[in-house]
Amino acid sequence: MGNDSSNSATTAPSNFLRGIIDADTALGKYADRSDASGTLLPTVITRFPPEPNGYLHIGHAKSICLNFGLARDYGGRCHLRFDDTNPTKEDQEYVDTIIDSVQWLGFSWAHEGSDHQYFASDYFDRLYQMAEWLVTAGHAYVDSQSAEAMAANRGNFGEPGKNSPFRDRPADESLALLRGMKAGEFRDGEHILRAKIDMASPNMNMRDPAIYRIRHAHHHRTGDQWCIYPMYDYAHPISDAIEHITHSLCTLEFQDHRPFYDWILARLAEGGFFSKPLPHQYEFARLNLTYAITSKRKLLQLVEEKIVDGWDDPRMPTIVGIRRRGFTPESIHLFAERIGVSKADSWIDMSVLEGALRDDLDAKADRLVGVLKPLKLIIDNFTEGLSDDCSAPVHPHHPERGNRSFPISRELWIEEEDFMEVPSKGYFRLFPGNKVRLRYGYVVECTGCDKDEHGQVIAVHCHYFADSKSGTDGANNYKVKGNIHWVSAPHAVKAEVRMYDRLFSDPHPDAGGKDFKLALNPDSKSVITAYLEAGADRAKPDEKFQFERHGYFVADRMDSMPGQPVFNRIVTLKDSWGK
Repeated sequence: MGNDSSNSATTAPSNFLRGIIDADTALGKYADRSDASGTLLPTVITRFPPEPNGYLHIGHAKSICLNFGLARDYGGRCHLRFDDTNPTKEDQEYVDTIIDSVQWLGFSWAHEGSDHQYFASDYFDRLYQMAEWLVTAGHAYVDSQSAEAMAANRGNFGEPGKNSPFRDRPADESLALLRGMKAGEFRDGEHILRAKIDMASPNMNMRDPAIYRIRHAHHHRTGDQWCIYPMYDYAHPISDAIEHITHSLCTLEFQDHRPFYDWILARLAEGGFFSKPLPHQYEFARLNLTYAITSKRKLLQLVEEKIVDGWDDPRMPTIVGIRRRGFTPESIHLFAERIGVSKADSWIDMSVLEGALRDDLDAKADRLVGVLKPLKLIIDNFTEGLSDDCSAPVHPHHPERGNRSFPISRELWIEEEDFMEVPSKGYFRLFPGNKVRLRYGYVVECTGCDKDEHGQVIAVHCHYFADSKSGTDGANNYKVKGNIHWVSAPHAVKAEVRMYDRLFSDPHPDAGGKDFKLALNPDSKSVITAYLEAGADRAKPDEKFQFERHGYFVADRMDSMPGQPVFNRIVTLKDSWGK
C-alpha cells in the first residue's frame, strides 16, 4: 500500500515518559504533597486539556490514552480540563462531545470518590489576581501599541525585538489600566497585558508574550462577566499548578513554549502563590497518520462544504467519526500501545491503525454471510417452495458461542464474481460443468445461465447433490476446489450497506501546502443494496459482525432501525489498499 517504511511504526513501541515518571517516583519528587484540605495527593497527576472549539480526532485519542493511561498505571489520577479561554470559538456542544468521547474510550476523571473535571474559566478570578501581582512586582506591564507596531517590534528569528515604548510604564499606571481593561473601559485591542521578560531572547515566545487581551465576547460559562481573557500560554501552566499536576504532557509544537511555562510558575512561586515542586512540561511527538488530515480548520471545511456527511461521517478521523465507522475503544488503545511515545516526529501508516482494529474485531465479531453484489443462483432440482436448514458456527474460534442456522432453498443469491461463463486460468468457482461447494450447504454443478437482451448474465443454473451436505458423512465423497458464499433469496435480509474506504488517496494529502481536496478518494463511499443471512435484521445499532469473506461491518448507530439495520463497512479482512 505504499508504506513509508523508514518512518512507519515498525519497531517495538517506546514510551520515554515512563522512564521519567519512574525516576521521579524513585526520587520521591512528588511524594508527601497535600491539597488545601490536607488530603494526600497522588505522586502522578496528569491532565487532558482540550479547547472546546471543535470535535476531537484520532490524534487527541492518542493523547487521551497517554494521559489517562499513565495516571491509571501509576495509581494516580488524570484531570479533564477544558481550556476555555477563547470565548469566540467555544461552545457547550463541543464540551458535551469531548466528555462523551473520553468516556467512550473508557476513561474517567473520577478518583477515590472525587470528580476531577475542570475548566480554565473556573480560575478566572485567580488568574486575574496573579496578573495584578505580576504587574505590581514588575514582571508585567500594559502595552498600548497597535497590533501592527507590536508585530513590527517583535523582530524575527534573525533579529532581536525592540522594547515597547510602554515597557517601563510605572507599575501603578499599568495596574490602573489593567483594572480599566477589566472594567470594560477600553475597546478590543486598545491595550494588552504583557509579561516583561527579554525582547532580545532567541526564543520568540519569551519576547514579552501577551498574557491578557481585551475581548468583548460572551463566554459559554461565565456569560458577560469578563471582557478580558487570559492567553493560553498564561492560563495553562497556572491551571496545572492550581490542580497540582505533576507531569504536563504536550505535543512537540509546545516545546518552545516550555521556557515561559517555567518562567511564569517560578515568578508566581516567588510571590507565594505556589510551592515547589512545580509541574513540569514534557513534549512528545504528535500523531501524524497517513491518508488523513487532522487540522481543525480543514476538517471544518470538509463539513461546511458538505464533502462529508458531518463531523461523525465514518470517513472522518474525528472520534465521533471513527466510532460511527465501527472502531472499538480497545482497538484505539491497542493502536496507541503499538505506536508508542517518542520525542521525534514520524509518520504512522494507516495500516497500523487498521491492523489494530482487525486484531480487536477478529475475536469479538460474530460471523454472518452477506452477498454484496448479488447474482441469482437457481438449483433446478431443489423442490420449489421447500427449504432445508444449514448450520455454521457463530464464531469459528469460540465454539462456546454455539451455532447459527439459516435456510437453503431453490433460489439463492451468490456473488456476481463467483460465476464466469468462460473461466480464466485458475478460476475454481462456478462455470458450466464445474462443481463447487455452497459453503455450509451442498455441492452443486453449474449447468448454464440466463442472459438479458444486452447479453448480461441475470441468473445461473445448477443441480445439487442431495447426499453432499456439509456436516454429513456424504460430504466426504465430494472433492471440489471452489467454496462460495450464498444466502437463500426468499429468506435473505435486504439491507443498505455503506462501503467506506479512506477519504484520501494520497498518503500526505496536505503536505507542502498541497490542496488536500485534490487528493480526495472518489471511491471513499458507495451505497449498495446487499442480501444478508436470515436473522441479520435483528442486529442492534453499533453491533459488529464479520461478513464472511468481505470484512467487518457495523449496524449504523444513527440510521439503523428495529428490523431495518443499515450497515457500515468498518474495514476489509486484509490490507490490500493500493495494491
